[in-house]
Amino acid sequence: MRSPRRLGDRLFSSGALAAGLLILVVLAAVAIFLVAQSLPALTAGGTDLPAGFTSFWSYVLPLVFGTVWAAVLALVIAVPLSLGVALFLSHYAPRRTARALGAVIDLLAAVPSVVFGLWGITVLAPFVQPFYTFLSAAFGWIPLLAGPVSGTGRTILTVAVVLAVMITPIITALTREIFLQTPRLNEEAALALGATRWEMIRIAVLPFGLPGMVSAAMLGLGRALGETMAVAMVLSPSVVVSFFLLRSENPTTIAANIALNFPDSYGSGINVLIATGLALFVLTFVVNAVARAVVGRRGGGKGL
Repeated sequence: MRSPRRLGDRLFSSGALAAGLLILVVLAAVAIFLVAQSLPALTAGGTDLPAGFTSFWSYVLPLVFGTVWAAVLALVIAVPLSLGVALFLSHYAPRRTARALGAVIDLLAAVPSVVFGLWGITVLAPFVQPFYTFLSAAFGWIPLLAGPVSGTGRTILTVAVVLAVMITPIITALTREIFLQTPRLNEEAALALGATRWEMIRIAVLPFGLPGMVSAAMLGLGRALGETMAVAMVLSPSVVVSFFLLRSENPTTIAANIALNFPDSYGSGINVLIATGLALFVLTFVVNAVARAVVGRRGGGKGL
C-alpha cells in the first residue's frame, strides 16, 4: 500500500506541472500570434515590400542566410576558445585562480548586449580595419577574404567577433561545470595507466562531456541567432546573400532588420516584419530540436 503523499510534495508537484503547462501555453500563444499576423505577408506584393523585392520569400531568405551565417561564424570563433578556457579552469588552473576567473566569466554573461554593441562599433571596428586590409592583401585569393575591404571595419566578421565574445561566457560556464562532473575514478584510472594530463582529458573528460558540450554550443548558437542590438549597432546591413567577410556590403540578420525597420513600418509592412520573426522562431526551434536529437544520440543526455 502506497503511503499518502505529504502536502508539501503535492504542492511542489502541482506547482511544477502548472509551470510546465504555462510555458507550453505561452509558447503556443506566441506561435499562434506570429502565424496569424504573418498570413497577409505571405501573399504580399511588391508595394508592401522594400524596394527591389517582388515576393516575401525573396525578402526573407537573405535575412535567414545572414542570421545563420553570422551565428555560425560566431560559433566557429567561440567554441574552441570556450572549451580551452573551460578546461583550463577545471583541470589546470589553481583553485583560487579558477574561482576568480570563473566569477569574472559569470559576470561577463550578464553584460547587456548594447554594451557589446558600443564596444564593437567604437573600439573593435576601427581597431581591426587595418588588419582586414592586411588579410585582403595577403590572402585575397581566398574568396571569403576578397576585397574591396570596408573602410570602417563594420563587417560581418566584426559582428561575428562581437557575438563570439557575447556567447563565450555562456558556453564556458556550462562546459566548465560539465567537465567538473567527470567521475574522479575515470580520471585517476587514466592517470594510473600512465596517461599524461592531456591524454587523460582526451580519453576521459572530453568523451564524458561531449553531449553537454553540444548542448552548451547550441545554447550559445541560440543566443547568437536571436541577438538584436549588437548586430544592429555594429553592422552596415544589406538584404543580400554574400559570403564575403571583409566587404562593406554585408547580409543582415532577422532580429536586427526588425529592430531597424519596425519604427518606420505601417500597415502590411508590419506583417512582413512579423513574418520574418516567424521565420526566426521556426529557425530557433529547429536548431534546438536538432541539438536535442544530437545529445540524445550521443549519450542520452549524459553530462548535462
